[in-house]
Amino acid sequence: MDSAAVDQFEAGRGRLASLAYRLLGSAADAEDAVQDTFLRWQAADRERIEVPEAWLTKVATNLCLDRLRSAQARHERTAGAWLPEPLLDGDPMLGPADTFEQRESVTLAVLTLLERLSPAERAVYVLREAFSYSHAEIAAILDITESASQQHAHRARTRVAAERRRGGAADPASARRVVEEFLAAATSGRTDRLVALLTDDVTAVSDGAGLARRLLRHRSRERVASFVRAGFTSTPAKRRLAGGSLAMHLARVNGTPAVVAVVGGRVVGAVAFEVRDGKVASLYGIAATGRLARLDEAWQRRDPGVPVIDGW
Repeated sequence: MDSAAVDQFEAGRGRLASLAYRLLGSAADAEDAVQDTFLRWQAADRERIEVPEAWLTKVATNLCLDRLRSAQARHERTAGAWLPEPLLDGDPMLGPADTFEQRESVTLAVLTLLERLSPAERAVYVLREAFSYSHAEIAAILDITESASQQHAHRARTRVAAERRRGGAADPASARRVVEEFLAAATSGRTDRLVALLTDDVTAVSDGAGLARRLLRHRSRERVASFVRAGFTSTPAKRRLAGGSLAMHLARVNGTPAVVAVVGGRVVGAVAFEVRDGKVASLYGIAATGRLARLDEAWQRRDPGVPVIDGW
């Protein structure tokens, strides 16, 4: 392959990776899909490709759909043991993030909701909401009619909207303050304050420190508060499991405030929060080692600053 063709592919690699991540919810799988797209590009008769960007988008999207439809992926995802892979803000795989729809499409809350869509609905939703493709363009990418694209988009938006209770969107500084209060309440035994910081429809989802076979889901302020209090209570057994005393840092993960747990400079867990109207509306706890590799790599390249809690 000549260098011009390689350069042409590399110029669009970031966009393809961002698309694949939104479709698959996994950075590792997204990178594999992009690499497979490159191999197809390498083997293609490129002189016959009129619009390379459209061709690459079509190939990458359909490779992702093949993965979503595979028997193994269906088993893993429907078994209820799967959460999206969290990414530290600044990761290029999170782009684009110019509009509210683009930023929302990559939050853990929405990526989790997208698991309830069919692969086709998910693809149309991502292409339309995150990348602003027209229905005519989406139809060409997915080999469906424009009418089918519109129907998939309508069903996807309806299903996502049914689970999303929009309120006053918190700016990053306000959301951080809410999470700071939440963390202080969770680690101090102030259960009443913890309950007061949760919305009436709060949800908590966790992979059980990476040990549970199925995701742990909690609803109602009281149940979530009890789960959080237990999770943030330090014990010798938890420190042994984590590999030592933890330092907890505030960060942003997938565009939302998060607490990142670190042992010896290594990320061992993350809790991402969705803040609405000054309260926590949802939280996602991820500690499975395989889901934290890319976040940990990004963490090593940054100055973590002073932890909000040290020696946990």
